Amino acid sequence: MRLTTKGRFAVTAMVDLALRHGSGPVTLAEISERQKISLSYLEQLFGKLRRRALVESVRGPGGGYMLAKDTRELSVAAVIQAVDEPIDATQCGGKENCHDDGKCLTHDLWASLNDHIFSYLESVTLHQLVENQRAKEAGVAPVHDMRAAVAKRTAVAA
Repeated sequence: MRLTTKGRFAVTAMVDLALRHGSGPVTLAEISERQKISLSYLEQLFGKLRRRALVESVRGPGGGYMLAKDTRELSVAAVIQAVDEPIDATQCGGKENCHDDGKCLTHDLWASLNDHIFSYLESVTLHQLVENQRAKEAGVAPVHDMRAAVAKRTAVAA
């Protein structure tokens, strides 16, 4: 899988922003300082996130960025896709031309892995990551209701 720093940094920055959701705009300089991500890199990422309507920018003094949606509506997959990060474990980019212009012997395996990875990343929301981080900072082990995930896996298997 080719998940590079672009996707990782975008998710990290969005979690940082989500941790401050509801307290006004957050500057990229603040995120850059807290997360040790280059400011110019964040500017590139947030341009893409803004174009995909995941964040909103506020101009002027006291300006910065805010989430455009509730944290429960923002999945990790949406963030990664917004910055044009491929989620692909196949050698051919899904074109099925990995071996002499045809599918290689393991193409379906890697394509299936892509589906599982995407499904997992789509099921994880910024809200969950924020709650996990807050619990960690408070020294509390988070409790997750896994009934929905188990029901989904059972339905997929059937």
